[in-house]
Amino acid sequence: MGEFELIRHYFAAAPCAQGGAGVALGIGDDCALLDLPAAAQLAVSTDTLVAGVHFPHACDPSLLGQRSLAVAASDLAAMGATPVGFTLALTLPEVSEQWLKAYAEGLDRMARQCRLSLIGGDTTRGPLSITMTVFGRVPAGQALLRSGAQVGDLLCVGGELGNAAGALPLVLGEREAAAEISAPLLAQYWSPSPQFALGRALRGKATAALDISDGLLADCGHIAKASRLALEVNLAQVPVSPALVAFSGPAAARQAALTGGDDYVLVFTLPAQHLPALRDAGLAVHVIGRAVAGEGVVLRDEHGQDITPRQRGYQHFRETP
Repeated sequence: MGEFELIRHYFAAAPCAQGGAGVALGIGDDCALLDLPAAAQLAVSTDTLVAGVHFPHACDPSLLGQRSLAVAASDLAAMGATPVGFTLALTLPEVSEQWLKAYAEGLDRMARQCRLSLIGGDTTRGPLSITMTVFGRVPAGQALLRSGAQVGDLLCVGGELGNAAGALPLVLGEREAAAEISAPLLAQYWSPSPQFALGRALRGKATAALDISDGLLADCGHIAKASRLALEVNLAQVPVSPALVAFSGPAAARQAALTGGDDYVLVFTLPAQHLPALRDAGLAVHVIGRAVAGEGVVLRDEHGQDITPRQRGYQHFRETP
């Protein structure tokens, strides 16, 4: 079986590539065609993962298939979008039927979980990298942006933070742990669940939102800058899992939650009157601070003292002093 036959076999024939709601034409032509309801806008985001940077060279391709789509799809959740489809651009150092089969299985599993249809893509030879472009739809004017936070809003997150960053020693084979500790950490790293239900519930309620990929403090900085105000984060209110504390210790767990990244949990600003309805709907909403006048992000301890660290999250390119 040649290269193109392998791709067609493992991707074009996958259940997730057979079309779905909003897909008028999928794989097979030069372009896919998407249907949009009246008064809807198309949400589009592209995400690239590079071996050795975003995941280990030696890893389970099935788990990689799950992760590579989930981290891209999370951007749709952050905009309050309903998922529609995605394209895959896959660069491979060599064609391995075993690797492609396992990767495609993991990809299909996450695609069905997210209700995303594979609608096209490309393959080429080179160092292993994966580029996903995801498409969703959102009612016109209701997308969640980074730029709408208002002074007095609550600062909230949609779940526990730090598990994926804390899992790195496990991912890299540097440490081991009992299953009850390692399982939730590894699950958050390899199979994060985009928070689509929360994102849609925040339409018309949240004033600003994004998903945490580079670290809580770094990503809060994007909201603060776009909204031209400051965000205060109360350290004692940042949710951290018992598994992470047991594995890393309290201090390292807090650091992972603040700056580790790879959480793919939503962080958002919310007028206080909307909080009860979200909680009554069974959504995980943790209040961790508030929006105030000023600029930037401030981390405060239990006494209200400013303990903001200099390093606030992951940066792909950092200027040399």
